[in-house]
Amino acid sequence: MARSTTPDRPDGQQRKPEAAIDPADRPAKPRADRTTRQAAIWATVVALPLTALVAVLIFGQLRPGSVERPASTPTAAAPQVTTPVQMAAPVLAERPATVCRALLSRLPATLRGAGQRPVTAGPEQNAAFGDPAVTLACGVAEPPIPDVPDLWMVNNVCWLTEHRDGDLVLTTVDREVPVRLSVPAGQEQTVQWAAPVSDSLVASVPSVPNVPTGCEN
Repeated sequence: MARSTTPDRPDGQQRKPEAAIDPADRPAKPRADRTTRQAAIWATVVALPLTALVAVLIFGQLRPGSVERPASTPTAAAPQVTTPVQMAAPVLAERPATVCRALLSRLPATLRGAGQRPVTAGPEQNAAFGDPAVTLACGVAEPPIPDVPDLWMVNNVCWLTEHRDGDLVLTTVDREVPVRLSVPAGQEQTVQWAAPVSDSLVASVPSVPNVPTGCEN
């Protein structure tokens, strides 16, 4: 009995029609392992930012005109003069002496950046700051009020301002015990010297009820 053969099959076997092939006979398609795929994704996520960071650093080093700014060095503070300042210390009555001691104990260590210096007499009633020295004297005589006084309210304290021998002299006119602040020509002559002293005065020296016109707040 003769057998029919196909030209491309020398063994004489016939090819099954495509529709007749059993799905079970088809080779299974390979599937990528899920763990391997996830590892590849995470490696990409980590590598991209790292690559970008390296690129930024390299660009910053190669960019023309990119010079590292040197670290700033702190400026050394100017040395404070500590030689005693010549001042007189008249004898005070008991009440003014008590008030002046209270004031001196409350004075700040510096006035407008000028450090406090020792005085030759009366440290319980005198103080000095800076060089040339701005001096403070507590328990001085009440100053005469001129017809047209130059009065300044500084931090709730009334000061009479005068010029004497090149110094700016500020004297309180509204306190139980008068206080005088003398600013020499070598310092900036401004009533701002009285600001920190006024804060100490308010806390230690009582005010008087009758004050010159122009001292009202």
